[in-house]
Amino acid sequence: MTFEPGPGDLVEDTVAKRIGKVMGFVGPYVQLRPVGGGTEWDAEPGTLRPVTVGEALSAGVSVANARSRGELP
Repeated sequence: MTFEPGPGDLVEDTVAKRIGKVMGFVGPYVQLRPVGGGTEWDAEPGTLRPVTVGEALSAGVSVANARSRGELP
């Protein structure tokens, strides 16, 4: 069975080694945005995998910590 992400899903782009939120689909690509916001990037659907609850929480905590240190707006 192939993983088919939907808008709002958190996924890992296994090529870029980044976790992102699915924002939409353009042509053959899935558009992802970093958890803390930022510039979207395109990924091929076959390179995505769903993240675990622990990975999603870790990504959110990393963003919150970066904001508290003044590294993110």
